[in-house]
Amino acid sequence: MSARVSSFPAIAGPSIAKRPRVAIIGAGIVGLGIAFRLAGRAEVLLFDRSKAGMGSSHAAAGMLAACCEAEPGEEALLALGRDSQARWPGFAGELLRASGVDVELRQEGTLALALTADDQAEAAHRLDFQNKLGLPLKWLSAAATRAREPHLAGKIAGAVFSPQDHQVDNRKVVAALRIAAETASVAIHEHTPIKEISIRGGRADGVVLEDGTRVTADIVVLAAGAWSRGIAGLPPDRRPPVRPVKGQMLALRMDPAAPLLNHVLWAPGAYLVPRRDGRLIVGATVEERGFDETITAGGLLTLLEAAWRAIPAIEELPVDEIWAGHRPGSRDDAPILGRAPLENLFYATGHHRNGILLAPVTADAMAKLILDDVVEPAIRPFGLERFLPARAAE
Repeated sequence: MSARVSSFPAIAGPSIAKRPRVAIIGAGIVGLGIAFRLAGRAEVLLFDRSKAGMGSSHAAAGMLAACCEAEPGEEALLALGRDSQARWPGFAGELLRASGVDVELRQEGTLALALTADDQAEAAHRLDFQNKLGLPLKWLSAAATRAREPHLAGKIAGAVFSPQDHQVDNRKVVAALRIAAETASVAIHEHTPIKEISIRGGRADGVVLEDGTRVTADIVVLAAGAWSRGIAGLPPDRRPPVRPVKGQMLALRMDPAAPLLNHVLWAPGAYLVPRRDGRLIVGATVEERGFDETITAGGLLTLLEAAWRAIPAIEELPVDEIWAGHRPGSRDDAPILGRAPLENLFYATGHHRNGILLAPVTADAMAKLILDDVVEPAIRPFGLERFLPARAAE
């Protein structure tokens, strides 16, 4: 049965070269960011299965932790993260001007807490590797750590301080991007699931909605996060290998005039992220359970116990919110960015736990690739071809 042709206005003739129509699948922080960057030079249609920004972008904690999370074998991902980190102040300022929304970029830095001697030994090993990469992290004694955060537990070993790992309020980032994108004439279609990507003659030429309506486009961008692999229309080996990685989280309510915590805190078993309004985000479990959204007693207990061991006074705080989200995890937990092995199709997915951190570099680099055919060096290692057999990648 043939798909219905949409009532979306068609682009005809020479105008395609000047102002292509771009259909973006997924209106999270990645899709919104790319749409914002494309607006003005392209007609942008943004589709989301739910409300814009209500997937992993809403569930995240907003940490910009390129340095603290640096691990052996992830040097290319570190370079991408550091590039994006450097873009965040300008990006936040641009969003404020474009939307009027302050995304609350906080620059107190991050503390990675060691409670015990074993924690300290593990931190020292990781710090040695990170320092060899030239990252600006340093060890703080217990006294120096407590001077920064006096509400920490009575007995600690110290902490690694990362002065350039900051945070933003991810929900405000999404709100700002939406306003900025719509102001720039991006058409956002919420609660509009995409059934499949339309492929004809070896090239993407649009999308097909759940109701069978076919929307034509000159370019298609797959940015559907954890749902990216489920979009039909592509050969199996061209579907990005992205899976949902469940994370349970909660928020406690502090007195904003006298918060228990000011830095982002990585504690053994949990991270804690303080907001200016007094919310204290505590996360997150890492569970391979598909799209399960169940909040479990065990998940919350694990997080609360880890947070309590770091800051005992949290036991007096009211619980403000509990939720679960689904990180888009690829096979190597790094993003999939770039051209697909099909003409006019691009990938921007698989950001796992780094979607907020990588939002600026992803938006900038993908817009440059789509509109100018320029590949920024930082995204070059992250194409789909790394998962394909050598012959198929050619």
